[in-house]
Amino acid sequence: MGIEHSRFVGQSVERVEDAALLSGRGRYIDDLGHKPGTLHAAILRSPQAHADILGIDAEAARALPGVVAVLTGRDLADVAGPLVPALRAAVDARAIAVERVRYVGEPVAVVVAQDRYLAEDGCDLIEVEYRGRPALVDPLAALAEEAPVLHEGVGRNLVSDRTFRYGDPEAAFAQAPHTLSVRVRYPRNTGSPMETYGVVADYDPSDDSYDLLANFQGPFSIHAVVARALKVPGNRLRLRTPPDSGGSFGVKQGVAPYAVLICAAARKVGRPVKWIEDRMEHLAASVSATNRVTTLTAAFDGEGRIAALDWDQVEDCGATLRAPEPATLYRMHGNMTGAYAIRHLRIRNRVVVTNKTPTGLVRGFGGPQVYYPLERLVQRIALALNLDPLDVIRRNLIPSDAFPYRTATGALYDSGDYQRALDEAVRDGGLDALRRRRAEARAEGRLYGIGCTAVVEPSVSNMGYITTVLTAAERAKAGPKNGAQATATITLDPVGSVTVQVASVPQGQGHRTVLAQVVADVLGIPLDQVRVTADLDTAKDAWSIASGNYSSRFAAAVAGVAQMAATRLRDRLALVAAAQLNVRADDLVFAGGRVASRTNPDAALPFARVAATRHWSPGLVPDEAGSVIRETAFWTPPELTAPDEDDAVNSSLCHGFIFDFCGVEVDRETGKLVIDRYVSMHDCGRILHPGMVEGQVRGGFAQALGAAVYEELAYGEDGAFLSGTLADYLLPTATEIPDLVVLHVESPSPFTPLGAKGVGEGNCMSTPVCLANAVADALGLEAIDLPLTPAKLAALAARGEEPAPPQGRAAQTAVRPGDRTLRGTGEAHVAAAPDAVWAMLLDPAVLTSVIPGAHGVRKLSDTHFRADVTLGVGPVKGRYKADISLSDLDPPRAATLSGTVTGALGNGSGRGRITLAADGRGGTRIGYAYEASVGGKVAAVGGRLLDGAARVIIGGFFSALARRAGGGESRPGPLRRLLSRLGFSA
Repeated sequence: MGIEHSRFVGQSVERVEDAALLSGRGRYIDDLGHKPGTLHAAILRSPQAHADILGIDAEAARALPGVVAVLTGRDLADVAGPLVPALRAAVDARAIAVERVRYVGEPVAVVVAQDRYLAEDGCDLIEVEYRGRPALVDPLAALAEEAPVLHEGVGRNLVSDRTFRYGDPEAAFAQAPHTLSVRVRYPRNTGSPMETYGVVADYDPSDDSYDLLANFQGPFSIHAVVARALKVPGNRLRLRTPPDSGGSFGVKQGVAPYAVLICAAARKVGRPVKWIEDRMEHLAASVSATNRVTTLTAAFDGEGRIAALDWDQVEDCGATLRAPEPATLYRMHGNMTGAYAIRHLRIRNRVVVTNKTPTGLVRGFGGPQVYYPLERLVQRIALALNLDPLDVIRRNLIPSDAFPYRTATGALYDSGDYQRALDEAVRDGGLDALRRRRAEARAEGRLYGIGCTAVVEPSVSNMGYITTVLTAAERAKAGPKNGAQATATITLDPVGSVTVQVASVPQGQGHRTVLAQVVADVLGIPLDQVRVTADLDTAKDAWSIASGNYSSRFAAAVAGVAQMAATRLRDRLALVAAAQLNVRADDLVFAGGRVASRTNPDAALPFARVAATRHWSPGLVPDEAGSVIRETAFWTPPELTAPDEDDAVNSSLCHGFIFDFCGVEVDRETGKLVIDRYVSMHDCGRILHPGMVEGQVRGGFAQALGAAVYEELAYGEDGAFLSGTLADYLLPTATEIPDLVVLHVESPSPFTPLGAKGVGEGNCMSTPVCLANAVADALGLEAIDLPLTPAKLAALAARGEEPAPPQGRAAQTAVRPGDRTLRGTGEAHVAAAPDAVWAMLLDPAVLTSVIPGAHGVRKLSDTHFRADVTLGVGPVKGRYKADISLSDLDPPRAATLSGTVTGALGNGSGRGRITLAADGRGGTRIGYAYEASVGGKVAAVGGRLLDGAARVIIGGFFSALARRAGGGESRPGPLRRLLSRLGFSA
């Protein structure tokens, strides 16, 4: 009887990561020890969206005990250069501003101190003088000739404009009986991992090298970008990652600029420096997905068969281009026809800069922005022709006998049977029952809709796809870039245990478990005999410029190359065992922890003994077996070639398929969206661990639900960031996430070692538009943009206009929907005559005593004052410089008061009219009307509190003035006491 081995791959084995993670023993970057003498950094960030830096006064911060250094962009310019963008454009892509800020949250100074608390205190003491510039937040407005220019070296805000043509779109449009267009504004959102960015950096002057610990998901090409910015060769930048990372969803690619900044700070102070980002910093200034304006037009026949597409995409990459952007725009270039057999395309891609945070990779990057307009268009075509959207999808799907299928734009779809997946989803997911439920709901007058969508999920990116942004001539000059190399190292120790090392840097997906499954199956050993390490050290581990955790490359590429390394090692171990057992190597089988002959099972050796032979008895190892201690494998799929002369590119190696449908109901009164049923069918090739695949699908769905219904990084017209807390940037919780029906078919990929494809990003691509299609069906809408907030849906259900997005806080004279300018009017009574009150308003000593939070008022002229004040709004309290002027004087009856405040936590400006009138009893009635605008962190965090806080502060001013004059209310009223307890303070 032969020996047997139970296969682990394809089984939902217990995750080896979970014992530590569930018991609080995870080792994240902030858990790890650091060298004695390590200092801590805090970052002062711009409250302005667009402004010149006229001066930075850091003397008070430098004098604070415990502060070691305050470093500005000028201080670091000699050791930290710009981060080279992926697109050749003269943009100022620095880790810290030097002469100008271009988005709220841009670093302006770094305070390095003995602890983080002192560093934060130091930030509060820095005074920055800004001269504001006009801000841009709308990508279409940024294209205008008269728009303010963000980067004079470019000369305009359009940094890239490329057009592409595939097939004969002109003829297809001319011959088509029907055309239809959709226009979509896809909003910004982000990944919001539980763990924020973290960097610990040290500089060694003896060999001009950096040791960098960061929870980066690379290193991929960003390692070279960081090394170049630090002005050192790549071998002088050692990048290490912690054993655990608390999520990423793509955004931890964005830690790269902070790696440069903290490394430069460490070099300047001559000691290690640690920085851990806080949640407010992460929301305001970390990586977000691009927002995009798309106009998509289709040419189609009376049956809904699409002949041609015309794409016009305007990509907003924020204030500057950071590598690998504009990756989000070009990652899907090979997939612009989705799951459909469409042979004719026109594409225009424009990349613009605006006064918002620079963008980067977010889960599914590029996919949601493409599939939302494409799948909305398919539904619109069905409605225009009075067809079922499912029939239109079916008629356009790529047929099963066409695989491998080359798309018009160059992608090579590896395998699939889209029609079968759709049919099984409809049957097993209960679409017919959902249709009956819709009919019943509508008969009762309820707003019920069904949406469906079909998408292709790309995985294992071709490094060459980003070069599609260049012309063929520019690519030839720059040199070829293509491929996707994966690496894995397997080591045998002296007791025959197996260690696997990969350069994939997981953030919770379960890489260690799957790699143990794969290697244990190849070597025929128990899972617990395999140990996997995934924390990376570029100084000693095998890696390449493609290494890292992105684009769903793990199962297809990394697990596959681990199998290759294990197979090579096993074949050499077979030579070792064959020599000792006196059998042929090809007669041996590795199973059950032994190496045995197939034909004579009694001829066997324990695997551990064979694996340890090279350590203990190297003389027994045949020469042809080699070292048999360590095997490192590199794998590059040949299908990933560079873009050709006609700009066709196979932008990814593998292509899964997803078909989703759902039924939703919209409450007429509240606008609440209730997901009645959601079905998601996936073809991700061979499934390696069913439980983890289920988790990836459900996790992607939860994140997509947030993007569709709750999440938006909102900016005011003046560039003010309006989503500064998790009370403003809403994330779905378990309460909001419905149960999900997950179905699978398998079409193994012929291009990957294990037949696996990616699955971790798909629902981020399919779910937002599936829900939008269902909502549009429920409400009878032709167009709708995300997010599908209750306020928006309630207005649409009432057949009203879609609510205006949040606007800026610049002072306006007319109130309009969405205007968040602070306004107020009121009266106060002071027991002094108007002449006396007038004199008090012009007396610095009196103003110091009555202005809430004032530390001192300096009189620059009879009508011009400056003051230092400390004010608090909710959880935010900080020091500000106030500049106050009086104008339009009519003594002692009226004056106009205008001023500005600036500080580390924000900025503001306002204008108000004060009138004084005798009350006939020896006192004065003071009337006031004001408008004010607020920006920066205080606006982002306290946006919901500002109006009430302004009223309390103004009330406090007049109450104190009354007390100073010897009359009026001297004790706070009950309303003010209540507001004070709620966090409004002065």
